[in-house]
Amino acid sequence: MSERPALTDLTDEERVFRDTVRAFAEERLRPIAGPMDREGKLRPEVVPWLFELGLMGIEVPETLGGAGATFFMSILAIEELARVDASVAVVCDVQNTLVINAVRKFGTPQQQERMLGQLGSGTVGAYALSEAGSGSDAFALACRATPKGDGYLLNGRKLWITNGGEAGLFLVFATVDAAAGYKGITCFVVERGAAGFSIPRKEDKLGIRASSTCELVFEDVVVSREDVLGAVGKGYKVAIETLNEGRIGIAAQMVGLAQGALEGALAYVQQREQFGQKLAEFQAVRHRLARCAIDVEAARLLSYNAARLHDAGQPFLRQAAMAKWFASEIAERVASECLELYGGVGFTTECTAEKYLRDAKIGKIYEGTSFIQLDTIAKSLLSEGV
Repeated sequence: MSERPALTDLTDEERVFRDTVRAFAEERLRPIAGPMDREGKLRPEVVPWLFELGLMGIEVPETLGGAGATFFMSILAIEELARVDASVAVVCDVQNTLVINAVRKFGTPQQQERMLGQLGSGTVGAYALSEAGSGSDAFALACRATPKGDGYLLNGRKLWITNGGEAGLFLVFATVDAAAGYKGITCFVVERGAAGFSIPRKEDKLGIRASSTCELVFEDVVVSREDVLGAVGKGYKVAIETLNEGRIGIAAQMVGLAQGALEGALAYVQQREQFGQKLAEFQAVRHRLARCAIDVEAARLLSYNAARLHDAGQPFLRQAAMAKWFASEIAERVASECLELYGGVGFTTECTAEKYLRDAKIGKIYEGTSFIQLDTIAKSLLSEGV
């Protein structure tokens, strides 16, 4: 069993990496985060920037164009990006914790060479599981894959697919045998531009507005047997295992968001004066900030713990669910508490506080709602004990 470093201890390599991502986010993303939010889309230069910095293929081997780094470093990158803009963070999150992890775990050597090479060097990936009738009930899929010749015809719709607007490669979950239930679900690789595949609309959202969340439509899309990721009927395994890792990514996103909200409030209360003194001199304000800082640090430790367990090859399902649940809870609470410290200006769009609060709301919803996380934790406790 490999020795785990203390959770808050970073290696020199991890510290340099974190600081590099933080500097990038401050210098390049902060000036455009507000405009992208208002426009509801990423600026075209953002995705190329992420690839240039090596943030879109963190665990992809260097021989295939990636950074050849660890899952924990993906978590550091997501946290630092979310500290400035959660929309950009989720682009990086889905790419690394879901799409790349799925290909690394379940792809054949030929698939890994082809797809990881693309994903590490310029192609954005998307993870197409959700449908109108399958959210928390993730495997109630209506999307069908019908055998034809040496392949399949894919028909159906997917909703709320992150990165849909930018992706060139999609992992699409469909049922090949409805009578088999979850054992009929299969994961297919579909490339943008395939005949019969269209992206008719992008959602207009409350938060993470610059991140594209799209509907996908498949009408007799031909997929070959070589485009099956994992094995026929094993799509549920692909989904379950990658979503466990994805939960840690969302936890990191929420930690970074809460950290950004807290830092903004800290700066504001040391500048703003009321009743002849700085807001930071009022005990009630100081105690509110202290509670927020405690929440953020606790969420960070939960997230780092789950990521370290993952990299050590140890079980992490319960810890991932705990991190995701807690981090999404505190992100919304901290963002709301910090907004109130700004007073009236915090409720206006000229202040970044309201964006942090809007962006935080999705944390309790995607990649497993808070209810699903609590159920996962409870099942683990009942079957394995504390």
